[in-house]
Amino acid sequence: MDGFDDVGVFFSDNFDGDQQQNANQINLQLVKKQYREFIRTFCEANFSYKYRDTLKRNYLLGRFYLEVEIEDLAGFDESLADKLYKQPTEHLQIFEEAAREVADEITSPRPEGEEVVHDIQVLLVSGANPSNIRELKSACVSKLVKVAGIIIAASGIKAKATRISIQCRTCNNVIPNLPVNPGLEGYQLPRKCNTEQAGRPKCPLDPYFIMPDKCRCVDFQVLKLQELPDFIPQGEIPRHMQLFCDRSLCERVVPGNRVLIHGIFSIRKIARQGKRDGREKAIIGVRAPYMRVVGITVDTEGMGAISRFNNITTEEESTFRKLAASPNVFDTLADSLAPSIFGSQDIKKAITCMLFGGSRKRMPDGLTRRGDINILLLGDPGTAKSQLLKFVEKVAPIAVYTSGKGSSAAGLTASVIRDPATRNFIMEGGAMVLADGGVVCIDEFDKMKEDDRVAIHEAMEQQTISIAKAGITTTLNSRCSVLAAANSIFGRWDDTKGDENIDFMPTILSRFDMIFIVKDEHDQRRDITLAKHVMSVHMNASKATAEPKEGEIPLAVLKKYIHYCRTHCGPRLNEQAAEKLKSQYVRLRAGVGEHERATDKRLSIPITVRQLEAIIRISESLAKMQLQPFATEAHVSEALRLFAVSTMTAASSGSLAG
Repeated sequence: MDGFDDVGVFFSDNFDGDQQQNANQINLQLVKKQYREFIRTFCEANFSYKYRDTLKRNYLLGRFYLEVEIEDLAGFDESLADKLYKQPTEHLQIFEEAAREVADEITSPRPEGEEVVHDIQVLLVSGANPSNIRELKSACVSKLVKVAGIIIAASGIKAKATRISIQCRTCNNVIPNLPVNPGLEGYQLPRKCNTEQAGRPKCPLDPYFIMPDKCRCVDFQVLKLQELPDFIPQGEIPRHMQLFCDRSLCERVVPGNRVLIHGIFSIRKIARQGKRDGREKAIIGVRAPYMRVVGITVDTEGMGAISRFNNITTEEESTFRKLAASPNVFDTLADSLAPSIFGSQDIKKAITCMLFGGSRKRMPDGLTRRGDINILLLGDPGTAKSQLLKFVEKVAPIAVYTSGKGSSAAGLTASVIRDPATRNFIMEGGAMVLADGGVVCIDEFDKMKEDDRVAIHEAMEQQTISIAKAGITTTLNSRCSVLAAANSIFGRWDDTKGDENIDFMPTILSRFDMIFIVKDEHDQRRDITLAKHVMSVHMNASKATAEPKEGEIPLAVLKKYIHYCRTHCGPRLNEQAAEKLKSQYVRLRAGVGEHERATDKRLSIPITVRQLEAIIRISESLAKMQLQPFATEAHVSEALRLFAVSTMTAASSGSLAG
């Protein structure tokens, strides 16, 4: 085990050592020649030299990297791609040397002062399916792997030496240009000085020190990757992986980004503090895994494009097209949402609209309009509000469930913490950052502190989270829908109390597209039907593999269909629908004005342009369910009906009048 922990083992072979070394050197030169030929000669169908032209363009623009598709390398030489997969540390270094030599050829003659060619970083990308962090075992060490996950923390930029020069303190002997291993491993200085000078005593132990001005350094950054929520088994804690990025890969991502990582699965020593002196000492024979990143693909759209639901087959796609073309697709989807919960059809339809979402728009001036729909369920206990939230957590491709009492402002948005290893501040994303492109379910919304609730104002409308803490100033994306459930301030809804039932400010209420008041009304006929439904649910609970009823879509299919529609369709309003919506909005505003003048009270939910945009988003989500490019008048009519039974009913009934 002692040898395993040594940084390097130096030995001389008594039998044909020089011949073996020469053979290895010749083999490496042949491999480098193959990589050079690949960069020079690889052609696409249109007879353009893909990598040679890209390398020249990048070099002249000051971008000293080359992005290589592993499938192209496998098509050029399969054995070469296999060697790169099995021995990436050695072969990537040779690949970069070959790229540097080709860059030297194609960019010469260079301007005065730039005669020395820059090092080229080779970045790898692949269309292969990603692995899960849980699947990375010891057999994957030093192999090329691809994993998907969410970046939850990022360190600042630091410098790492790639080549160092060391000097003896006693005799001033200099050993120049020593290579340092890439990744998180350091360099072990020699313990003895081997120079012998006549008439002088031997140098003491540990005489060498590093000469900082003679070192060559590169930028590096450490990231923390968390596995995707799709891959986490029920009841398990998410796994994490430390990532090492260097050179052009630094500052490519921020916390909250969904990424595909190509990297070399590596190990490093685990250090612990000694009992007496507090100094860190390596544990014998135990290694901690980390990943040396060689390629990053970022989901910049925030639509959940990086997900395990991407691999949709042709048969599934044709099934989805047939489902979208069916005349009653909206009712079918709403019936498939939490079928064990009785009634609440309009609420289920509204939640279905929220799951599909509207279309995010980028304006010519650079501003964006959100496409995500926010819903608030407000009312009596025992009306299945929390059950609906739990079901949405299961059915949404990206979802985070949290409870209001156990959530702080930092836990919902983002926090700045001190890294225990470096003592520097790093940023970690909260629930709304991790749910980027999905849904955040907040139960017990009324139990939250007002200060914590104010923290999500920006996230709900602008869909960003601005941080200015501990010297870190940045903006994170939180492009997600919010589904919140809350009770009355008295526990049960009291119609005689009016606006005293709720304790929400108009600023937060106006950010919800639909607000439903859920009342537990006493109705004998409804109670009999509800009791029958609950009895049948409990009696059939043991049938875990029960087939879905006719007209219901299985959960797995529903989840894939939602993801397919969100990533393949972005509808807009057509002219007739826009004209109808405009006239209805003007009529709506006039009616609200008359109501306020008649009652001499202002509505705590103001009907403003926000509510107009809410109806547009609902219309677009209805069109998205049917995979239609435009929202029609029929979609606008249904959107207006949903808005009327939710927000308008709540606002104009006097329940929320202030």
